[in-house]
Amino acid sequence: MTAHPGLDKIAFTGHTDTGKDVMRSAAANLKRLTLELGGNDPAIVLPDVDAGEVAPKLFWAAFQNSGQFCNAAKRIYIHEDVYDEVRDALVDYGKGIKVGDGASPDTGLGPIQNAPQYAKVVEFFADCKAQGHRFALGGEVDEGASGWFLPVTLVDNPPEDSRIVTEEPFGPIVPLLKWRDEADVITRANATRYGLGASVWGNDLHAVERIGGQIDAGTVWLNEVHEYSPYAPNGGHKESGIGCENSVHGLMEYTNVQTITLNKGAL
Repeated sequence: MTAHPGLDKIAFTGHTDTGKDVMRSAAANLKRLTLELGGNDPAIVLPDVDAGEVAPKLFWAAFQNSGQFCNAAKRIYIHEDVYDEVRDALVDYGKGIKVGDGASPDTGLGPIQNAPQYAKVVEFFADCKAQGHRFALGGEVDEGASGWFLPVTLVDNPPEDSRIVTEEPFGPIVPLLKWRDEADVITRANATRYGLGASVWGNDLHAVERIGGQIDAGTVWLNEVHEYSPYAPNGGHKESGIGCENSVHGLMEYTNVQTITLNKGAL
């Protein structure tokens, strides 16, 4: 499709590495592109939150569709003053969510979508164990399960340079990380090749907005997450994509600017 002379535009959603291949192929004829690619979205939790109130929101920000969502929160930074409370509230909430057959009415989360992706996510479980990271919840893969099911898993404050923090699992395993200094957590949140989305959570709205305004991502949600609108552009910074979808800006991706001039003087 990228090399076909009858197509003028390609819009691709998928992994960043695949997006680079699409872009290389499209470069042969400079075909127009919109790329919506991977993410490693940070969620930053301020010290003034109510743990019981924010935990369900953070849980679904990270685990909806079993984490198979480009804009899923994939790193949760929790201020050290409330780290234990928020972690424990997330664990308590997560214990009540059943992973299983979607045909069952009490199922909350389903399987990984395909075998290669399942194997990739299992590597993250294995790496966390090999590196000695602590699990606050989950962590044990049932290899006898009749399907590509993985447990909801929270990794308890792993090192910032660990694989589970720096890479995108695209599955139901998420690291919880402590922070103390505002400038430091902003630096850590931005220290990724991705820039798709982010969220900030707190009752001090000035602090929430101040932090959110310094995150390098295409969409930054403040005290909410995954709110989309046909009027709001959705795109990524850095290696999370080129261009955007939705809004007038997204529509303009499917146009070419043309200037026509006319001199009405006699010839």
